[in-house]
Amino acid sequence: MLGFVNVFKPAGPTSAQIVARMRRIYSLHAREQRLPVGHLGTLDPQAAGVLPIALGKATRLIPLLEERRKAYACTFVPGRSTTTGDALGETLQKAMLPGDWFERLEGQVGRFVGKIEQRPPMYSAVHHEGRRLYELAREGRTVERKPRTITVYALHVRRIEPSLARLRIACSEGTYVRTLCEQLGEAIDLPAHMGALVREASGPFVLCEARMLEEIADDPAAAVIAPEHIIPFPTIVLNLCHSADFRAGRVVPLPGGAAAGYVFVRDEARMLVGVGETHGALLAPRKVFV
Repeated sequence: MLGFVNVFKPAGPTSAQIVARMRRIYSLHAREQRLPVGHLGTLDPQAAGVLPIALGKATRLIPLLEERRKAYACTFVPGRSTTTGDALGETLQKAMLPGDWFERLEGQVGRFVGKIEQRPPMYSAVHHEGRRLYELAREGRTVERKPRTITVYALHVRRIEPSLARLRIACSEGTYVRTLCEQLGEAIDLPAHMGALVREASGPFVLCEARMLEEIADDPAAAVIAPEHIIPFPTIVLNLCHSADFRAGRVVPLPGGAAAGYVFVRDEARMLVGVGETHGALLAPRKVFV
């Protein structure tokens, strides 16, 4: 078993619970009790949307995914800040909404496009001295967090409603939308939090192609996406002798006409045997699937 699955995560379960469900489904399907399964970016329990899953040896391909941009739709709720930055937290501050709050918001969103700094929230999966921040937060502890530079590629106000705004965000990996909503609130002098959140895209995985858990369970094989459809490396085919050498970790001659850089390598039976890197007329193994 080797490939990716574009899972639609509903609001409620954690990303780890979705991974556990995928492991049960595909371990049974592939008859592998210890099938490696991993996700490509955590979604908060209350968030919904795209949760890409890597199956089997595809977990070793995750570092090769260069496109890591995310796209989200969320609700920005001014007038109340919370301990968690979202609607589930306890109230920290409340304020009446002035009549021009939406005009202030539309005037400030442009400031947050480009490179900005964010401090990871206490209720996050970031590690601190061997523990997750959310574990410390649940104990009532607050620790110093270093700010991180993230990139917001686009930020649009989709619709204004009496007590909230609907936003669409394109951003780099590592962006906390909850924190962005809090930052927008600070910019318009109002406490604020994030309401609903949907991840519409994660790299090459998009919401319109995501599959429901029940759909995946009904036909696991149909949901698996070949690595070549996710990572834009060309594919080359090695003959029996050279594919055996490649599997053994040896450098082999590069077939004529092959592109430079990283390539997927298949054998004569068209089985994916790994990822190689070209060096002139030679091909060096980088990831080998034995």
